[in-house]
Amino acid sequence: MNNEEIRKIVADVLPEQRYKHTLGVAETAIELGARFAPTLCEASLERASLVHDYKKPFGRVELTELLQQYEPNEDFSSYGGVLLHGPVAAYLLKEDFGIEDEEIFHAVYYHTTGRAKMSLFEKIIFLADFIEPGRHFPGVHEVRKLAEKDLDLAVLESLRSTIHHLSAKHVLIHPLTLSAYNDQVRTAK
Repeated sequence: MNNEEIRKIVADVLPEQRYKHTLGVAETAIELGARFAPTLCEASLERASLVHDYKKPFGRVELTELLQQYEPNEDFSSYGGVLLHGPVAAYLLKEDFGIEDEEIFHAVYYHTTGRAKMSLFEKIIFLADFIEPGRHFPGVHEVRKLAEKDLDLAVLESLRSTIHHLSAKHVLIHPLTLSAYNDQVRTAK
């Protein structure tokens, strides 16, 4: 399935605002790829961006049930329903779109949490989701400015901002996010 076919399917599934976000992520990922990783495949970055949120409209119960089919001991649901759509979408990439690319799988799976040792591809999708032009929340402008010059510092700041936001709300923070933050502290310049 090519990206245009994927785009049509995703447009039918996502509400209009979420679809605009998805297109913004794709545009941002391609820009980040050109800036920091010109050898990465632009079409793959676009493909990962197009499918990263396509399961987001589904409810927590349905997402939990789907994820438990692939990970019977999953722990994403205990950290809030908002995290579930990434792993579920990743597991359904092959079935729903014929996508078997492991890099796209990982980028989609971890786009909600990050993880230690993210590949360059994963960092680009993770950051593009955070900074796409339609996002408006405290700190996003600063991360966008960092992303103009240093991918690792921008990823680090996005993780710091997320952790700060979640801790201020007194909600659980997924261990993968904490691990990603610690790893970025070690690797960012």
